[in-house]
Amino acid sequence: MTEGTPNLRELNKRRTREAISHAATRLFIERGFDRTTIAEVATAAGVAKMTVTNHFPRKEDLVLDLHEELVARPARTVAGRAPGESALASLRRECLAAIDRHDPALGFSGPSFARTVTGSPALLARLRELHEQSEEALGAALAEATNAPAGDLTARLAAGLLAAIHRTLFAEVFRRILAGEEPETITDAIRPAAVRAFDQLESALGGYAIRPVE
Repeated sequence: MTEGTPNLRELNKRRTREAISHAATRLFIERGFDRTTIAEVATAAGVAKMTVTNHFPRKEDLVLDLHEELVARPARTVAGRAPGESALASLRRECLAAIDRHDPALGFSGPSFARTVTGSPALLARLRELHEQSEEALGAALAEATNAPAGDLTARLAAGLLAAIHRTLFAEVFRRILAGEEPETITDAIRPAAVRAFDQLESALGGYAIRPVE
């Protein structure tokens, strides 16, 4: 087994998680999120109820199973920015790439999935929470990138402005999916708006958190 290759235990864990997620998504679409129990998900996935909760401690994350990626990606993008690249430039690059690849972390999904999320107050509340956590993580990454203390107000304000772009685009993608638009049509509509949004922040944040060139 080469370095970086998952072992059998990890593969089985991943497959179990995927089986649970797929079973849950199917049931939630068929019956609705609020009317489906964890026990029913476990039965459909062929696992014990405790196995479901071990993989997904919160019921909402059975639907929003990309929650870790949704929260972590902006901060990770800033941390991995190239020498000479600003936080704004790195987030612009990643956001546009996500639009072009129809990334689920930006809201691209099927209409049934979008209806499931928007039809549940609990899922909408969890989605707002995830966006807030993503903004907090981004603020921490920006503070670290600028050698500022934890909780730095400038970093938090910058994170709020940058996170607003992602949050608004996510909502717009969902809106258009529910309206019956195809992913390519959605991309054509929102990409220019995303470019304009980042352009408008350029004067304020274009020189902020630039990684030094060694």
